[in-house]
Amino acid sequence: MSALLERLRKELADTLTPARDLAAKAQAEGRDLNDEERATVTEAVTKANGIKTRIDQAQADNDLTAQLGALGDGISFEPGAKSVERPTEGLWTPRKGESVGQAFVKSASYKGLIAQATNGRFSDRQRIQSDPFGAKALVTGLSDSSAGALVTNDNIGLQVGLDAFQRPLSLRQLVTNGNTTSDTVEYVRVASTTNNAAPVAEATSSAAPTAPGTAGALVNNAGGGYKPESGMTLAKVTTSVKTIAHWLPATKRALADAGQVRTLIDQFLRYGLEEELEDQIMNGDGSGENFDGIANVSGTQSQAYDTDLLTTTRKARTKVRTVGRSIPTAYVMNPADWEAIDLLQDNEARYYFGGPQRLGQPTLWGLPVVECEAVPSGVAYVGDWRKAVLWDREQANISVTDSHADFFIRNLVAILGEMRAAFGVLQPNAFVEIDLTA
Repeated sequence: MSALLERLRKELADTLTPARDLAAKAQAEGRDLNDEERATVTEAVTKANGIKTRIDQAQADNDLTAQLGALGDGISFEPGAKSVERPTEGLWTPRKGESVGQAFVKSASYKGLIAQATNGRFSDRQRIQSDPFGAKALVTGLSDSSAGALVTNDNIGLQVGLDAFQRPLSLRQLVTNGNTTSDTVEYVRVASTTNNAAPVAEATSSAAPTAPGTAGALVNNAGGGYKPESGMTLAKVTTSVKTIAHWLPATKRALADAGQVRTLIDQFLRYGLEEELEDQIMNGDGSGENFDGIANVSGTQSQAYDTDLLTTTRKARTKVRTVGRSIPTAYVMNPADWEAIDLLQDNEARYYFGGPQRLGQPTLWGLPVVECEAVPSGVAYVGDWRKAVLWDREQANISVTDSHADFFIRNLVAILGEMRAAFGVLQPNAFVEIDLTA
């Protein structure tokens, strides 16, 4: 019961009790209410009717909130959670520094699930089904400084074992992060531009003796004052929102352990979605339910191997600037390729990049280097990563059920995590694919 409902019901009881006592006294004495008693009872009933209306409204609000929490689709509400104003991002996000697993085990969905247990245990033949839990920070990350970071505090159980199979993720931090409330995203992609700007003399005749030639070039236009025409090729692109999901089995006994549930969500479900998201951003081939990733989108530039690794990467950076007319923001490459560049030495065996004593963010030609295992060895990318956009539609939805296969009779449950997003490249020629193989 909410604090408001509890207060209103106490106020109703305090209002009606004196009136009830007056009516009971008159009845016991075998008489009608006198004028003063009648006025007191009438006033109490009128006030009580007003309080009852407020109680009904408060109860309706509570029921509506509960229905919102059960709807899923990235929408949830947790009493006491810190509200964050984020248009189109649902009603709440977990508190700062709180992992998704921590939020789930504190949520009404998990508490309702555990309420089905008897003495902390689920019976062998007990039916299990949770309400959907929308955790709006699952994909964007919960760290204080960046989206996609996977560092959480006080994780127990499977953390050490799972870390051995998990790669660091960082690509999502480079691209522009947006939101959508639709199942499709329509955006404009810049394919090419033509700049014919040129000095033009004032017209000396209103008779228009000649007209501009092909592509805006002036032909026999002496005195005509015609201005050259430039052009821009734009393409309207429509991309659909894709669903990324996976699930894992757990025992009913593990489900009753909040620490284990939190660890499974944070260290496996959450990480798995983030890893696949990074692979799709980089390598999605646009077919079926795959993103149209950086490596496969039409219109990107390429840089062939030229002389050595340093020369090749520098020329690629120039292409972003001069052909793509963009400001490059980072190199992205496989860790093995960055190692090869990092170990380069001059003819006096001195490391170009400072050697083992160098600290801090790796850089190449003034740009940060992001190591990404989604990029195959022998290939690298440089570009203006702000011109690649990830639109979040449903950032996380966690559900628990035993209605899968024969899980009901085996005391197992399925914990499902899924998210929905769309991805697009606004200007493909702002990215250069680099061949690092001699």
